[in-house]
Amino acid sequence: MATETDYQTQGVLPSNLPIMADAIKNRLTFPMAWTQAVTDLAAWQKAGRAKVWELTLQKPDATAFNPVVLDEQDRGSYVAQKVVFNLTADSRVLALLLMPKGEGPFPAAIFYHDHGSKFDIGKEKWIKPWNDDGRLQSSKAWAEKYFSGRYPGDELARRGYVVLATDALGWGDRGPLTYEAQQALAANFINMGSSLAGLMALEDVRAAEFLSSYPKVDKQKLAAIGFSMGALRAWQAAALTDTIKATVSVNWMATAKDLMVTGNNQLRGGSAWQMAHPGLMRYLDYPDVASLGAPKPTLFFAGEQDPLFPVNSVETAFSKMRSIWSAWNATDKFQSKIWPGGHVFEAVEQDYAYDWLDTEFGVGRKL
Repeated sequence: MATETDYQTQGVLPSNLPIMADAIKNRLTFPMAWTQAVTDLAAWQKAGRAKVWELTLQKPDATAFNPVVLDEQDRGSYVAQKVVFNLTADSRVLALLLMPKGEGPFPAAIFYHDHGSKFDIGKEKWIKPWNDDGRLQSSKAWAEKYFSGRYPGDELARRGYVVLATDALGWGDRGPLTYEAQQALAANFINMGSSLAGLMALEDVRAAEFLSSYPKVDKQKLAAIGFSMGALRAWQAAALTDTIKATVSVNWMATAKDLMVTGNNQLRGGSAWQMAHPGLMRYLDYPDVASLGAPKPTLFFAGEQDPLFPVNSVETAFSKMRSIWSAWNATDKFQSKIWPGGHVFEAVEQDYAYDWLDTEFGVGRKL
């Protein structure tokens, strides 16, 4: 009998990483990432966008939106509406829309909500709900925890912006979902030849296109704004469609290799399914994908004390993106800021972001 004992006796680490994780990570070279050798930026961008769309496993969707307003509430300088529309050929959804009073056209923003392992509310994390006391109380608590007690969508509407927020699949009116059930939901999508992350990407682009279709919206002044998972959704959507003209991404950016380390939230798995495109890391890292949105005006925030995104990795990602905007001769259109706090989008950050957006869009402040 052989006595050789040099074989694998452990395959999975306590961190949920495979024992060969370092070897796998070392093979990630991101061959479609921008480098100084790229001479045709437009061709690089086109190829990168096409690859990301391919990996979403989604088909193009041009379904007519056919919106219907179900209810509305006067909020002084603007009107809040509950709008039903065809998000895709498969899903007709309820959204919250804030429309300034007047003729327009108005600047606009699509708001993408976070994950937060809180599924009873989605769009209501951004916009104050009405005629729904349960969601109102839940959203107020969320606003107190992360947004200085504000509803960021309503704050921007007071400045004269059209604001739209929808539910991602599993949240709010499109639930119910639980943290543990996300794995089965994602696996079922894969078994159907689709992808949960890919569907989110498609729906986020479609939501932006729906907002752009409104006659009162200035199509050249439409922004994507997101916090946490919503920040990823914002920069991802900006990379995938020209409908979005500017982006504010709050607290979701780092390099993939630095997120796949012991102790990071990404290793829990459950909260990563909506952000995991099968095979993406064979081609592009997270900052590479975000940079497909260059040279649009783009603002990134991070928290110095954010436990989810190591600040050194955040700075590495920001530096990489800044180089790409520079290659487009658009250094002034990329801005990043690391705030002293944690994983939040507080009042001072909201005001900074909205002032920046006003400046980029050349609009006067309206209160």
